[in-house]
Amino acid sequence: MLGIMADNDVTGQFRVLLRILRDEPRRVLWESLHVKVYRFAVVGLRRDSRDIEVWKLCQERQIVLVTGNRNSAESHSLEMAIRTLNTPESLPVFTISAPRQIRETEYAERVADRLMEYIADIENLRGTG
Repeated sequence: MLGIMADNDVTGQFRVLLRILRDEPRRVLWESLHVKVYRFAVVGLRRDSRDIEVWKLCQERQIVLVTGNRNSAESHSLEMAIRTLNTPESLPVFTISAPRQIRETEYAERVADRLMEYIADIENLRGTG
């Protein structure tokens, strides 16, 4: 079963997106995807876990990571993990381009819809980073 989890930088925004996905008119389609929602604590990650540790765990457990920050400033950053460890079977990381705008209903709904589209097409997105 595919999972999904928010990175530490977008936990509040992720809750907003989940609320949108679980409400009408999206609920039936979202439930049909059978996506399990995880949190850092549930999978054994600390809030200060390195990005590379988070990425590896997500790949091992088949959890899609949603983040608002993909920099390559350090060797253990999320972007560097993707660049160096990504394989054709790797799950992508979804980046919210404007996390602060999630509080705006129209933008949040567009992001939620796009996230659901990506999850529905996840097999075609493997290996894309």
